[in-house]
Amino acid sequence: MIRAVLFDLDGTLADTALDLGFALNEQRRRHNLPTLPHEHIRPYASHGTVGLLDVGFGLNPDNARFPEMRQEYLELYTANLCRFTCLFEGMTETLNTLEQRGIAWGIVTNKPERFTNPLMAALGLEKRAASIISGDTCAHPKPHPEPLLCASREIAVSPQQCAYVGDAERDIEAAIAAGMLPIIARYGYLGSDDHPEEWGARGSIEHPAELLRFL
Repeated sequence: MIRAVLFDLDGTLADTALDLGFALNEQRRRHNLPTLPHEHIRPYASHGTVGLLDVGFGLNPDNARFPEMRQEYLELYTANLCRFTCLFEGMTETLNTLEQRGIAWGIVTNKPERFTNPLMAALGLEKRAASIISGDTCAHPKPHPEPLLCASREIAVSPQQCAYVGDAERDIEAAIAAGMLPIIARYGYLGSDDHPEEWGARGSIEHPAELLRFL
């Protein structure tokens, strides 16, 4: 029996891609580059600054410019944290149903706490979530299972009674390692290079409401 559901944040609970992309295009403007279309940026939205700076500037962490460009991007994102971000269609009703059924829910994200907590507050969810684990809450971020296990301890529900929903391979890898039910959010930011059928998930959903059939 599933007694708790944990969600990834970007691309699973909330559609943050427009704000992540807005900050990236603002940065491109600063460097006299044309803006990129949203559909070009969206598949990289779950891959953090590594993915975004790659698609935006062709930079990887080995590039000498990466730390400076990463800092500039994060400053721009901080200033535009919840300009367009909203919950995915159907997520509000899904969270309401979980609460009505007495099923706890929480967030486990690799997003740093300085972004996670203000964003959850802006969405009106910070007091409703039973646990909020950010990318810097624990010593290891996903795909390490530690953040998921930390959330299960906070909620006081065993990992075997938790489901974890995410839209990236590292989410499913972490859920499997933690002994949780891994579910792919196919409505999230999967790109053409992703092969979710190979990730080993126990199920997938095309819409947040479909999560309820696993409970």
